[in-house]
Amino acid sequence: MEAIPALEPVLEVVDLKKWFPGVKANDGVNLTVHAGEVHAILGENGAGKSTLMKVIYGLLEPTSGEIRLFGQPVHFRSPRDAILAGIGMVHQHFMLIPALTVAENVVLGDEPGGVRFDRREAVRRVRELSERYGLAIDPNAKVGDLTVGLQQRVEILKAFYRKARVLILDEPTALLTPQETRELFNIIRALKAEGVPVLFISHKLDEVLEISDRVTVMRAGKTVETLETKGATPQMLANLMVGREVVLRVEKPPMEAGSPVLEVRHLRVRSADRHERVKGVSLTVRRGEILGIAGIDGNGQFELADAIAGLLRAEAGQIVLDGRDITHLSPAERTQLGIAYVPQDRQLDGLVLSFDLADNMILRDFRRPPFSRRGILNRRAAESCAKRLIEAFDVRPPDFRRKASELSGGNQQKVILAREVSRDPLVLLAAQPTRGLDVGAIEGVHRQLVRLRNEGKAVLLISLELDEILSLSDRIAVMHDGEIVGVVDGAEATREQLGLMMTGRRAKEGTA
Repeated sequence: MEAIPALEPVLEVVDLKKWFPGVKANDGVNLTVHAGEVHAILGENGAGKSTLMKVIYGLLEPTSGEIRLFGQPVHFRSPRDAILAGIGMVHQHFMLIPALTVAENVVLGDEPGGVRFDRREAVRRVRELSERYGLAIDPNAKVGDLTVGLQQRVEILKAFYRKARVLILDEPTALLTPQETRELFNIIRALKAEGVPVLFISHKLDEVLEISDRVTVMRAGKTVETLETKGATPQMLANLMVGREVVLRVEKPPMEAGSPVLEVRHLRVRSADRHERVKGVSLTVRRGEILGIAGIDGNGQFELADAIAGLLRAEAGQIVLDGRDITHLSPAERTQLGIAYVPQDRQLDGLVLSFDLADNMILRDFRRPPFSRRGILNRRAAESCAKRLIEAFDVRPPDFRRKASELSGGNQQKVILAREVSRDPLVLLAAQPTRGLDVGAIEGVHRQLVRLRNEGKAVLLISLELDEILSLSDRIAVMHDGEIVGVVDGAEATREQLGLMMTGRRAKEGTA
């Protein structure tokens, strides 16, 4: 591949505004992306990143301002307009059909031969594209049989099959192992060499610094600064995003773990679709310890959490809390005995979206004093509790009368965390506790988890974010295909070691 000798403006956003009733989602955004450049976009939840991408990709029309592509003003009324103009976007959640082959997915909607689909020509074109852009993949493979990293390559091929000249990657490493992330970065570097500009949206500061040439930081709907990545630091970027000094890594004293408080013995669990997701898992969480569970999404870790919380039935095995067998107790009984749960799906399992924040804050305890007496709800006590927790956890907007459905995903997560952490539990099950949160809010959540640990509570942390697992965990268990493949010391573990274990390598094989 020959490098483009000069950087030329390809995509320009000029004083772009997108206003909704009562909300200025984008309020004067300016952005210039050059040929052969990886340009990262950073910002807190609600900073306007998603709205900006939706405008660029034609999902939303701007209130005012201008978008220029190769120096010419463009106005997109739909994603189809954007695609025809040369903009491709790979969404965080892929839009593929598992039962079709790679080639069939790539050409879908623009098949060679039209109604008389020329399968051989489709395979030829896809193979040619994959070789040109360094996206090694078998055009005849079924998408449902591919790893997440390979499925992402299919999405990138789809964009280039439609002649994309600008590529938008939305949280592209969210579901990848460290090894798959390195492979993706090699692909991005190859695209740079071809002169393809890449817009890289991510909340992972280290990755932004590694792969991007420049970064634009957004805050409160505005672009506050664009800077060269060379010479920038994670601390500098985090401070720009939040507008204050941010603690990126919460300090924790050495572990002084006590007696076991949660024990899982040979647990087997089937999911709602009757597939066995947890296959004989045994683990122990002790007082004063954070046990992290790492693994690629879909390997049984969230079914394990649901089973401990009582949302899924144990097919076999035992769950013991502080010496008591709770395997067959209801979720409510487990809650009263000291289990708190931050579930992966906040809207399905964490909140009643039609309830206001005051009601959601007391969901676990509304039958008990001071929130009710003789079956009559004490609304004043509920509102007082909600006000206190909303302030302590910086829930926005700070109004206990708001319905949970009216909050952003990040603020919904804060409501669940506030309710569960404030109950002073024996064990906190935290599944994706910082999902959807910005760097400032993540700092607050990590402080709460470490505080519980320092107070002698047990924390079971399940996260798809390896940096979070490595930063907080005293010990790390890795799950693959429903089994624990190894447990390693948190202070000695590396990303590479965990990445290998996440693909099924046993601990002694995966040690770096």
